[in-house]
Amino acid sequence: MINFFKKKYNQHKEVANNFAWRSLQIFGKQGIIFIIFIICAKLLSRYDFGIYNYALAVIFFLVMFGDFGISTAASKYVAEYNLTDKSKLKAVLFNSGLIILGITVFIAILNYYFGDYFLKDKSVYVLYLLPLLFFAPMTSLYDGIYRGLKRFKQLAILTSIVGLISTFLVFFFINNYGLRGALIFQDIFYGALFLVLAIGYGEFEVKFDKSVLREVGLYSFIYGVAVFGNYLFNRFGILIMGHYGYINEIATYQLLDKFFLVLVLPFTMLGQVVAPNFTEMIVRKEYSKIHSKLQSYTYVFILAGLTLGTVAYVLTPSIVKLFFNNYYNELFFQILPFSIIILITNIWAATIDAGILIPSGFAGLMAKFYTVLGIVSCVLGWWLTVKIGYMGVVYSFAISNIVMVLGLRFFFFRKIYHLKNNLILR
Repeated sequence: MINFFKKKYNQHKEVANNFAWRSLQIFGKQGIIFIIFIICAKLLSRYDFGIYNYALAVIFFLVMFGDFGISTAASKYVAEYNLTDKSKLKAVLFNSGLIILGITVFIAILNYYFGDYFLKDKSVYVLYLLPLLFFAPMTSLYDGIYRGLKRFKQLAILTSIVGLISTFLVFFFINNYGLRGALIFQDIFYGALFLVLAIGYGEFEVKFDKSVLREVGLYSFIYGVAVFGNYLFNRFGILIMGHYGYINEIATYQLLDKFFLVLVLPFTMLGQVVAPNFTEMIVRKEYSKIHSKLQSYTYVFILAGLTLGTVAYVLTPSIVKLFFNNYYNELFFQILPFSIIILITNIWAATIDAGILIPSGFAGLMAKFYTVLGIVSCVLGWWLTVKIGYMGVVYSFAISNIVMVLGLRFFFFRKIYHLKNNLILR
């Protein structure tokens, strides 16, 4: 038995080591964000906690446009250029950063003129988070570059240092300044992370390259459309709930959502770790290998999703009752089954989307599918909310996730199958 596991480890040594470092890095970043979330849930009133989540939902909706897939595109092309063109590799950071800076300035101007109109009395809370418009996409860009170069160890160490220091500061800010402290600390954390990653990378070269700008920019736009579509059917409903004043309901849904995102994280991390490998496979046109791995990944994650979903459904009520008793009510039990459905479908999708589909260059397929699904989901969520209240959004989230994972997987399988067969026929 020991020899069996040793053999398996040796076969997948690079992936296993990179996954371990990626896990540490995610804990350093997402761990501190989750700690902030937990402290806010404990120290803030349920209404203030709802406002905190609503403000974050708004700002990360804007951040999505600031990044718009650039970090993921950068990771793909860094891995590709590292094999094909070293001169372009050094130009990725500067040219991608230019795109982020331009979009950030544009979004900030729009927010200045129209923020009060759309957000009304809650616009002041979003103002505290405006620095994230630049810091969040830039940290994601560096994250993508480090991943593309498989520098998972360095990325993990640098992120963990920032996370460890932040852990000692976060309680002070929230305990002393409440909701404002929680919002401001987000800026401090992302700003510090950006600075440390920039210093750690060090290979900054001011080199305007039209081809890099075009290639990274085009693929980031395509993937950005996919991210926007994903946001529409996965997150926009929070803004709908906020618009209709369901602040306490937002707090309960977000509490469950954050817990279950922790369970999805390992699957997302695995996808990010294997992503450079699949970029290399697609460059070498190893379609049969990709198709085989796609099949095996699908079987494994269907089983993993159903297993974890069942365990979460059984244990979550006890955990919430023990640590967040004020959320243990009828509202919690109404939302829980649908949050479990979302958890299961996210597990099914996370590794394959992040690890195979996107790095293989099929973001366009995702963009088309997610955009249509996102628009339909928004209309459905809004209509159901008007008709039956806040649960309308929850229903739309669950339905859209089921359609997402089944529909996109079908089309992706078909694409890879055709590529494999066409190569054989040649």
